[in-house]
Amino acid sequence: MDRATFACSTAFFRDYNSSSQGTFCGGHVDFIEKVESFTYSDFFRDYLIPNHPCIFSAKFTEEWASRRNWVTWDGKPDFDYLLQKFGDAVVPVANCDVKEYNSNPKEQLPFKEYINYWKEYIKNGYRSSRGCLYLKDWHLSRAFPEQDVYTTPVYFSSDWLNEYWDAVAVDDYRFVYMGPKGSWTPFHADVFRSYSWSANVCGKKKWLLYPAGQEEYLKDRHGNLPFDVTAPSLQDRSVYPRYDQSQPPVEIVQEAGEIVFIPSGWHHQVYNLEDTISINHNWVNGCNVAIMWCFLQDELAAVQREINEWKDPMDDWHLQCQLIMKSCTGIDYKEFYNFLKVIAENRISVLENGLDDEASAKNTPKAAISTLGMLHAVFDLKRAVKVLTSLSANEDFKKLDLTSLSPPPEALLHHLKAAIDTALL
Repeated sequence: MDRATFACSTAFFRDYNSSSQGTFCGGHVDFIEKVESFTYSDFFRDYLIPNHPCIFSAKFTEEWASRRNWVTWDGKPDFDYLLQKFGDAVVPVANCDVKEYNSNPKEQLPFKEYINYWKEYIKNGYRSSRGCLYLKDWHLSRAFPEQDVYTTPVYFSSDWLNEYWDAVAVDDYRFVYMGPKGSWTPFHADVFRSYSWSANVCGKKKWLLYPAGQEEYLKDRHGNLPFDVTAPSLQDRSVYPRYDQSQPPVEIVQEAGEIVFIPSGWHHQVYNLEDTISINHNWVNGCNVAIMWCFLQDELAAVQREINEWKDPMDDWHLQCQLIMKSCTGIDYKEFYNFLKVIAENRISVLENGLDDEASAKNTPKAAISTLGMLHAVFDLKRAVKVLTSLSANEDFKKLDLTSLSPPPEALLHHLKAAIDTALL
């Protein structure tokens, strides 16, 4: 998309707050049919900013190598091809028939063993003494970077989560899921209350979606969310006293090749209606980073309540709260600062120095920033400034040892504001 096309989107110029995200009314989910008539500006204005779901047609994925090579002529997973390419991998597998706390227990299995299980499971009428096993959260792109599997659609290319974790070379939030008919994922919201997109390479899924905030009505009297929102026990008002106030879920049936966009903070439950393979990303950007920051504050407050009785005798109580939060969520306040710093500095670099030919020819964060245009980089910086300002003023953040942060928060904020002012001249 060229800069002029993006600039013409009036939504881009507004100073959006998290409160601008509209309430989703009714159960209708838009279906985006044609690639050529749907722009990034359309997606930004109609779905990212208002935080609304949508479905992209199979035309958006028809060029993916995985859709050609991973699937047999009749639309089933091509086990032989997958074994040939990934047979030596070790993969995470969940048992859908067992509840462990509020999820399914996982184990690491050789990919060959999982495929052999899957074949037997189908042969035995989708039954096994081992239960219904679901290959989930496989970091295939990281493990096999040389494989041509898929290309991230431009609509999802402003992806701060993977931009940051690629930069620190620790983790990523790109996953492959593979599972037989009947495999499913219990009720949850995605990591950091991120957006997610999920594309079916083959097979069919059913999604049950609850708009952000609706999950409050589904909690039991102890404040716990249900494991399965279809369970009859939710009808018991002595256990789930507010269930009658909840809206029915938004239901989506996702066909092969289609992509579902899940808004930030929407809880959901997902079923494989057929033998299914999907590619999934979690992602955060300037449109929902404030939601991520609110989530982290809520998580820290929950930890503080949990260990409040040890506050007085514990000298490093605030640090311990951060450590516990990081063990539960994967990030603490200081890493969140570094996350924002990396994102901001990448955009400042493009604004101040442009993009050299070598970087533009590669699949790099700076190339993605350039593709979306300089105005998008300014939008990102404005959103980063808002959250960084809030983080810097946060009392729990100020109680930490911040001497290791480079540059200091005040200096980074000054640099960001100066870069914005210069870009807008």
